[in-house]
Amino acid sequence: MRYYIDTNVLIFSLSNTSDDLSSKVTDILSDCVNTIYVSSVAVQELMLLYRIGKMGNLRFKSEADILERIKKADFEIVFFNEYHFAKYAKLEIVPGHKDMNDHAIIAQAMSDKIALISSDKEFVNYTAQGLNFVFNKR
Repeated sequence: MRYYIDTNVLIFSLSNTSDDLSSKVTDILSDCVNTIYVSSVAVQELMLLYRIGKMGNLRFKSEADILERIKKADFEIVFFNEYHFAKYAKLEIVPGHKDMNDHAIIAQAMSDKIALISSDKEFVNYTAQGLNFVFNKR
């Protein structure tokens, strides 16, 4: 199967600890039959967190190191494109959920018809609009 992972699951998987990943998500990520995608939006968000000093616990050496770790994990970066923007423009925003990066990642997964794994409980509110959501219960 194919899966997108949200920024939080990307961070947890690159941290090399399974404490923040459920056994279900660990199984999905470790199954070599599955293809794991990361939105370019999530990569950009992670790089920003690194630049402002919020990723010290992961001990990244640079933005290039982030990309190298993503590559070593066999995650494929998918760039946000015009089709994703079209879905983003039609996405009905759930009241109180104002994270534009989340909206973009949700729209991308919906547009590509690929399940999205996240620890964010708000994402379940987008399933009525067509999001195939896998919750990572921490």
